[in-house]
Amino acid sequence: MDAMDLHAPLLQWYDEHARDLPWRGAAATPWSVMVSELMLQQTPVARVLPVHEQWLERWPTPAALAAEPTGEAVRAWGRLGYPRRALRLHAAAVMIVERHGGVVPDSYDDLIALPGIGDYTAAAIATFAYGRRHVVLDTNVRRVLARAVGGVELPGPSVTRAERATAAEILPEDEPTAATWSIALMELGALVCTAAAPRCDACPVADHCAWRAAGRPAYDGPVRRAQTWAGTDRQCRGRLLAVLRDSDGPVHQSRLDAVWADEAQRARCLAGLVEDRLAVRAGADGYALP
Repeated sequence: MDAMDLHAPLLQWYDEHARDLPWRGAAATPWSVMVSELMLQQTPVARVLPVHEQWLERWPTPAALAAEPTGEAVRAWGRLGYPRRALRLHAAAVMIVERHGGVVPDSYDDLIALPGIGDYTAAAIATFAYGRRHVVLDTNVRRVLARAVGGVELPGPSVTRAERATAAEILPEDEPTAATWSIALMELGALVCTAAAPRCDACPVADHCAWRAAGRPAYDGPVRRAQTWAGTDRQCRGRLLAVLRDSDGPVHQSRLDAVWADEAQRARCLAGLVEDRLAVRAGADGYALP
């Protein structure tokens, strides 16, 4: 298949259907893009939008965030989940101030050297904030390429060398076009080529999709485990952290006891929050945000 068979129709579709999001377009700062990338990890756009807006109003630059205690970042993270992302963003802001004069760096190598920034996030920030040419492989992009190019319903549980090579091979050579292509793939996976109910009738590359041509065969790879929530340590940690986040000061142990009945699990999760630097001990019987 000629990559151009995918390029032109997808880029045209994106031009007509792209969502108007605050971290896109000429008005979006690199810091806005960076904040959005951390917030969007395993979190839907609808939940991120209000928190991203509040975050940028309070901390419009990395320096503004770096000047605050880490506990304020955790508090402002609200109920987005996976609150360690707030600590990573704060730590990255501190390093950006210390090493890059308060400006989000534009190179992949400098970005991946920041705390909590992995391959995908470094590539995404360089691509979406600065228009660089990088392979950007999030869940949506991997699913679109698995179907359109690989002819399978879903990608495997982790990125393979072959998968990365395929993505690099069809990436447009021109830097700005490559950046738009990457976000267009992501948008197609989010809006049309979804995991559970792909809308092939609305897909701009349906006529060139290997999976559709093969009759849309069902996924037959490794078992994909569904994430549980009720009763897990993650739910317990979220309940405990919510109490700390909603308080202006230290919280007595009794208030934490009241939100989770299992004493052993509660103690384990509190210890985990302290170890992860999401909470600190406050006297003999209290806890607080750092």
